[in-house]
Amino acid sequence: STMRERKTTDPLHPADPLHSSTDLSEGKEKLRLKQEVSLISGVSLIAGTMIGSGIFMSPEWVLHHMGNPASSLLIWAACGLLAMFGALSYAELGTIIKESGGEYIYILRIFGSFPAFLFAYTSVILVRPAGLAAVCLSFAEYAIAPFYPGCSSPQVAVKCTAAACILILTIINCLNVRLATSVMNIFTAAKLLALLVIVVGGLVLLANGQTQSFQNGFQGTTAGVGAVGVAFYQGLWSYDGWNNLNYVTEELKKPEVTLPRALMIAIPLVTCLYLLVNVSYLAAMTPSELLSSGAVAVTWGDKVLGSWAWLISLSVALSTFGSSNGTFFSGGRVCYIAAREGHMPDILSMAHVRCLTPSPALLFTSAMSLVMIISGSFTTIVNFFSFMAWLFYGMTISGLLYLKIKKPELPRSYRVPIIIPIIVLMAAVYLVLAPIIDQPQIEILYIVLFIFSGVLFYFPLVHFKCHPRFLQTVTLHLQLLLEVAPTTRDAN
Repeated sequence: STMRERKTTDPLHPADPLHSSTDLSEGKEKLRLKQEVSLISGVSLIAGTMIGSGIFMSPEWVLHHMGNPASSLLIWAACGLLAMFGALSYAELGTIIKESGGEYIYILRIFGSFPAFLFAYTSVILVRPAGLAAVCLSFAEYAIAPFYPGCSSPQVAVKCTAAACILILTIINCLNVRLATSVMNIFTAAKLLALLVIVVGGLVLLANGQTQSFQNGFQGTTAGVGAVGVAFYQGLWSYDGWNNLNYVTEELKKPEVTLPRALMIAIPLVTCLYLLVNVSYLAAMTPSELLSSGAVAVTWGDKVLGSWAWLISLSVALSTFGSSNGTFFSGGRVCYIAAREGHMPDILSMAHVRCLTPSPALLFTSAMSLVMIISGSFTTIVNFFSFMAWLFYGMTISGLLYLKIKKPELPRSYRVPIIIPIIVLMAAVYLVLAPIIDQPQIEILYIVLFIFSGVLFYFPLVHFKCHPRFLQTVTLHLQLLLEVAPTTRDAN
């Protein structure tokens, strides 16, 4: 069938592989994705995805909503702590349910098919492509800025560059997992070096006595729950990616060890860097200069590096490209895993017979991202991306609490103290409800309606399995064209 039938088993103990590779030829070894992601690559995937456009574009928005430097720094620290708590909670889930797919697979195994389908439907069609489009647009802005000195870049040029970025990432990720992880490692090293330049520059400015931005630091703090929630959205956008390793669990070497270790190395490292970079921005600029900047890192470069300021534009372009690669690498896996479970067309669950990459899922994610590039503003995408993301993060964390209370006997190599997921769940509820209560917007209603529009597809296509016959022919032709075959789960 064009949408694979799921086996009805205990949701926390998945059945044997759903498809064997006898579809290829009888007796051949089963086709599955390789375990290519080591500890270093895992740290690079997390840090490389987290450090993208956010730290170069969000500081002015966090400051705008909080009203002063000191409280904005507190927001950045709180965002880092929340990302760490969320990641530690996900680490326990990853050692209980050792399958790729992140929130999707956890919601599926704990709550069942319907909520998992709604997550996959929303994530595959809207959330992941929108996030990737936003990062690629940021890359394009910085990449072509040197060609248009003294004026804003034409939107056509920006969108064409962003589209080219997505196409290059598609080729890299479809060719080889090792190539994609090597790109992540190289770009992560480059962006860490760029951030260290900003940090060192800031420390020099502070040593020279440029501390005026920090005097009366809490004066004029914003107290509204909605404003604080939106400030968190902007800060957490910069930390988005803390959960990316859970999307590729089946491709990790020794996942029960690699997953927690990579999280505990990457997230504190990124949090410290973000705080120091924000301090550096505020040492070089007054709060009013930072708010009117538009491109904070470039303004910092002009003030501190002088004629070498072009290095910052180059660094931001490299950073956002590396982040796009990490987002694309993990985002394609959600589509792939959802298709493997029967919640998406079967073609999306297949892998290339030679490259062993989920190329149909990657191509679909690429196509949806190209559609997203046509329209949308960076700030709006960030706010609504965060609203939807934390809605499902909250559902996933509540699933962990259910397992800790109701099924403590399940084997797991890592246990997080129960207070940590409770804090994350409370934060998720606040982040979803605060902007709605304080400043309700019609767009949020549209998002909720889009999520529940998945009902129209779930019952006929998944629950009752009403599949048009012509789709089977289309699947077969696509399988031959793309040289792909069905895969199995990792036996572990």
